[in-house]
Amino acid sequence: MDVLYFAWVRERIGIPREQVETEAATVAELVAELSAREDRYAAAFADLSALRVALDQDLMDFDASLAGVREVAFFPPMTGG
Repeated sequence: MDVLYFAWVRERIGIPREQVETEAATVAELVAELSAREDRYAAAFADLSALRVALDQDLMDFDASLAGVREVAFFPPMTGG
């Protein structure tokens, strides 16, 4: 699946997107896998309350299933202005 990183998440990880092969069943399991890769991922996912996730461009919770998902995007909450 494609995993996309936006704003400071992208800055901490150092790439805007990557192709990920995973056995994770949920977003939370995917985050755990990514966090275990390297310190830069652990830093990006250290505080999940500061992140939002979209699955195939639909905003979801971290306990959402990854079954059939082609794209996961991580980003900080947006504010209007």
